[in-house]
Amino acid sequence: MKKMELHWQILIGMILGIVFGFAMTQISWGNEFVSDWIKPLGTIFVKLLKLIAIPLILASLIKGISDLKDISKFRNIGVRTILIYVGTTIVAITIGLILVNIIQPGNGISEDTIDRLTATYANDSGVTSKIAEASRQKEAGPLSFLENMVPDNAIKSMGDNGLMLQVIFFTIFMGISMLLIGEKRAEPLKKFFDALNDVVLKMVDLIMLSAPIAVFALLASVVVSSSDPDLLYALLKYSGVVVLGLSLMIVFYIFVVSTYARLNPFWFLKQISPAQLLAFSTSSSAATLPVTMERVEEHIGVDKEVSSFVLPVGATINMDGTSLYQGVAAVFIAQALDFNLDLGAQLVIVLTALLASIGSAAVPGAGMVMLVIVLESVGFPADKLAIGLALIFAVDRPLDMCRTIINITGDATVATVVAKSVGKLGQPHVENWDDHLEEVR
Repeated sequence: MKKMELHWQILIGMILGIVFGFAMTQISWGNEFVSDWIKPLGTIFVKLLKLIAIPLILASLIKGISDLKDISKFRNIGVRTILIYVGTTIVAITIGLILVNIIQPGNGISEDTIDRLTATYANDSGVTSKIAEASRQKEAGPLSFLENMVPDNAIKSMGDNGLMLQVIFFTIFMGISMLLIGEKRAEPLKKFFDALNDVVLKMVDLIMLSAPIAVFALLASVVVSSSDPDLLYALLKYSGVVVLGLSLMIVFYIFVVSTYARLNPFWFLKQISPAQLLAFSTSSSAATLPVTMERVEEHIGVDKEVSSFVLPVGATINMDGTSLYQGVAAVFIAQALDFNLDLGAQLVIVLTALLASIGSAAVPGAGMVMLVIVLESVGFPADKLAIGLALIFAVDRPLDMCRTIINITGDATVATVVAKSVGKLGQPHVENWDDHLEEVR
């Protein structure tokens, strides 16, 4: 009997999780039961993925660089990667701004709804903490991004998934240094990282065995903790604009993959679908990174020399879905609160959202912090920031789940395009968790 493919297993788990979550909301003790007995299963799964993210970056990136044999090849990959990521982010923001200006969802929000949302969320700790964090980031110097990229303690950086850029910097530095000491001297260290890379990828395979159960738990806990349905309905038009924009980004990605990389777009989406479904369930590019790397390398055929650099960097600086959402959210808030945004102000939004996406933490909720920075850049009144965030806070989590899909799809697309451009897009070579089981029996 043929085993059901992983993406179908995960999809079934997601559907059952949503249905189960809704069923539990109808029972007096349902929320507590899900919180105590179901949610921990999803939390453990996400922790396991985050557990191996840093070791995977370390092993995979050093292996990729040391296999190059030529530093100029690494420079070519790096420059292409950054330029393409910037290009896709600009496309995403532009799509979002065009849609929100045409549909104008903010004009349909009543004063009563604004008052209800403000009363419910304006003083919420989630809103106030995002404003405080954005203020801290805005006060940083113009070169703080570069300053924060360089660690003063590599081991400390490896102990914090939020410092992924520092780990990438250290790993690239180490990989280049290995090239410079010559292949013979670097051979023992290279063998160690090659073996570590194989072990971590096997850990990914083992963790993914529990993915259907984990997404069931994650989706059930999201449903039982969802906000007032009436408020969610009032924001349906705004949410629809965001989702439409995100859908158009998927169309853009598959167009690029089909025309440049010459791959069947539906086959491409099928290969990365487990990573997309996990991105939806976890709302975190960083947590999904190990799965994204495994799918892109083994199932699409991108060489590790490319994927080991492009994907970790993308999980940190490529926020296409988040940037699109910021453009829509900023204009929506301005429309709802009668704050005029002319063409010049919206061009400022494009630039600010692009800069804010670089270095943004690849964790749930980072988009709200970036949104505050975007709103402040166009002169939005400081005393209305909390009201503005309160307007969209009710639907932020489900939209965060949707835009994370776009973020990791963009990562996979750019990895494929870069691999094709440097002749490193080969045939898929799928490895299963039990491929070497006979050797240890």
